[in-house]
Amino acid sequence: MAGGFRYKVWDPPLIISQIVTMQAVFYVGLGVWVATLDLFTGHHRSLDSLFKYQELQVKEVHGRTVMAAFILNALTSSLGLWKVVQRTKQCLDFTVTAHVIHLCASWWYNGHLPSQPSVWLLNLVTVTLMCVLGEYLCMRTEMQHIPVLGSSKVDL
Repeated sequence: MAGGFRYKVWDPPLIISQIVTMQAVFYVGLGVWVATLDLFTGHHRSLDSLFKYQELQVKEVHGRTVMAAFILNALTSSLGLWKVVQRTKQCLDFTVTAHVIHLCASWWYNGHLPSQPSVWLLNLVTVTLMCVLGEYLCMRTEMQHIPVLGSSKVDL
C-alpha cells in the first residue's frame, strides 16, 4: 500500500496490546489524579475512590473531588489515545472499551450496577471529553502527513 498513512491489517496482538496499554493509562492517570486531589481535601486514599459508586456524591466535597479527578483523567487519557492509538477513527472504540472495562470492574467491586444518575452522567461526560479531545489530537497529527501546499502540479 504505497503512499498510505498506515497499512490496514487485522492485527489482534496490536489491538489487544493497545487495549491493555490504554487501560493502564486510564487507571494510572485516575489514580494519580485521585491521590493528588485527595491531598488537598485531606481524604484518605483507597480503591473505593476509584471503584465505589457511593463515592461519587455531588453533595459532598470528596465526591466532587473524585468527579473532578474523573474529568481530569478523561483529558489525560485523551493524550494516551493520541500516543497509543494514533488513529482518529479508533478513538471512540478505545474510549468506550476503557470505560466499559471500568464499568465491569466497578460492577464486580460493588456487586451491582450503579443506580445514581450522577454516575451515568459522569461517565457520559468523561467518554465525550476523552473521545473528542483524542480525536482532535489524532486528527491534527494525521493532517500533518497530508501535503496541502507546495505539492507538484500535474497537467491533465
